[in-house]
Amino acid sequence: MMDQAAKILREVYGYTEFRALQAEAIEAALAGRDALVLMPTGGGKSLCYQIPALLGNGVTLVISPLIALMQDQVRALEQLGVAAAFLNSTLDPSAERDVIDRLLAGELRLLYIAPERLLKPGTLNLLAGVRLALIAIDEAHCVSQWGHDFRPDYLALGALRETFPGVPRMALTATADARTRAEIVTGLALDNPSRFVGSFDRPNIRYTVHVRTDARRQLLRFLAERHDQAGIVYCMTRRKVEQTAEWLISQGFDALPYHAGLPGSARSANQERFLREDGVVIVAPIAFGMGIDKPDVRFIAHLDLPKSVESYYQETGRAGRDGEPAEAWMVYGLADVVRLRQMVDASSAPEQQKRIERIKLDALLGWCEVTACRRRALLAYFDEQREADCGNCDVCVSPPKTWDATVAAQKLLSCVFRTGQRFGAVHVIDVLTGKTTPKTEQHRHHDLSTFGIGEDLDAGKWRSVVRQLLVRRFLKVDAERYGALVLTPEARPLLRGQIRLDLREDAAAPKASRTRRPATGAVAPADQPLWEALRACRKRIADELGVPPYVVFHDATLREMIERRPRSTGELLEVSGVGQTKLERYGDPFLAVLSEFPAADPRLPASSDPVEEPDATRDLF
Repeated sequence: MMDQAAKILREVYGYTEFRALQAEAIEAALAGRDALVLMPTGGGKSLCYQIPALLGNGVTLVISPLIALMQDQVRALEQLGVAAAFLNSTLDPSAERDVIDRLLAGELRLLYIAPERLLKPGTLNLLAGVRLALIAIDEAHCVSQWGHDFRPDYLALGALRETFPGVPRMALTATADARTRAEIVTGLALDNPSRFVGSFDRPNIRYTVHVRTDARRQLLRFLAERHDQAGIVYCMTRRKVEQTAEWLISQGFDALPYHAGLPGSARSANQERFLREDGVVIVAPIAFGMGIDKPDVRFIAHLDLPKSVESYYQETGRAGRDGEPAEAWMVYGLADVVRLRQMVDASSAPEQQKRIERIKLDALLGWCEVTACRRRALLAYFDEQREADCGNCDVCVSPPKTWDATVAAQKLLSCVFRTGQRFGAVHVIDVLTGKTTPKTEQHRHHDLSTFGIGEDLDAGKWRSVVRQLLVRRFLKVDAERYGALVLTPEARPLLRGQIRLDLREDAAAPKASRTRRPATGAVAPADQPLWEALRACRKRIADELGVPPYVVFHDATLREMIERRPRSTGELLEVSGVGQTKLERYGDPFLAVLSEFPAADPRLPASSDPVEEPDATRDLF
């Protein structure tokens, strides 16, 4: 069976070998065993159930939480010649009836469905008359209250064990620590599952976190060399999404907003432009991107802090799915710490859930302030140990400095205490720096012993101290008193001088680079005309089919065409990403383009210019 799986990988998907753990997961499914599959975003999880679906006797049911996720995968499968469909609210009655007819006739290999739709009695009755070969539960972390995207409907999926006895189930996710993985197995009632836990490392992504000073100016500096790249900018609120998109447009970027408050037609149009066109920047809240399999997203920028390490990892994982270099860039500051802690404390969630959210938020804040390799700390959160520093994060590239902040912290904590633990950071810093304001006069805080004792540091430095004391739990935010700073029990030994405190020194904002970086995955200048011709051919075919260009071929496939210069269908089939179905559908147009650009004969000089004799002294200087 695995020989047949390898043949499908080659002929249908156009790849010569499986990635890490894919073969093992496929073998478990074919053997009828339950499985838990944990692979990073872009790691090829979908092949773990798609290939068994093509080998099994029956239909593979894929449970997916998002409509966009279903539509994107079905669209890609159809271009591979695979019989797949989805059942969701976007189908009109006629289209839905057609899917059901194909399902009952045994014409479908994969059926995608949301958990809410699946659990309806009518759907279960329909599936009772269908032979199921495998049940794949995607985004399985949604079953866990320790997961970052808990959905109560997933809890009911454990009943599938009794509803469809003997049908193997495969739970898949990209983000789950050890506790979440255990809860997935329990919540879905997996039967002694095989566990396939791949590396969480995405070595092609560079992680960078800056303290927020002027967010727009910092973002503009980051984007200065990325005008022609696709990316996602994440914001906390809808209003900020729209304002940021408008501002980026004014700065010359092809930017589009995307959020739930936009009309459905506008959301769909903006999403399609992002998928089909090059260099489009989407500004969106965190939900955008789930299920969007766009491989060439070159950067993810966060203007606001996510709520957990899992959320951050999933959002940044939408960059560089093609394996090419990508960047995850974020700014954050004191306001993020205060706001997110207030949101958790003020929520109506059960206290146990709020405790979980506080723990996860604290883990993310701690990660933001690390002074050692950022990638090693990120992987350690998911229980994966990396022995060496990565050399591809801001901390490795420019290690932060630390300073002895013991006395400064004692001054600030004393000031919080003497002002009654009733005020936010702005007022406490005003008192520390000796700034007379209506509020300091109203409360006679200019008479306190702590008034002006912090004049040696400016307000920005004090904000950094407050932020890091909050992160380290020497201070907390009281949501019931409008964000007042309050001392925690951990502050006592610090105030008494029993411990020393070293804090991270916020780096000055870097100056904009004067030199333009080479474009990611750039082809040689001599091959640029062929590159553009291949992209134009791909775009023309994609527009005719109504699909994004990457559904036809990824950029990496086009670059390999340039390197190999195939002249026949046999040679084109050797290019990674070209399977038999795509060869039959698209091979001739691409071969026609390639025939117009013959490769240079390596035996001939590159031009008719005189060949310069080597200078024996040149290498000495």
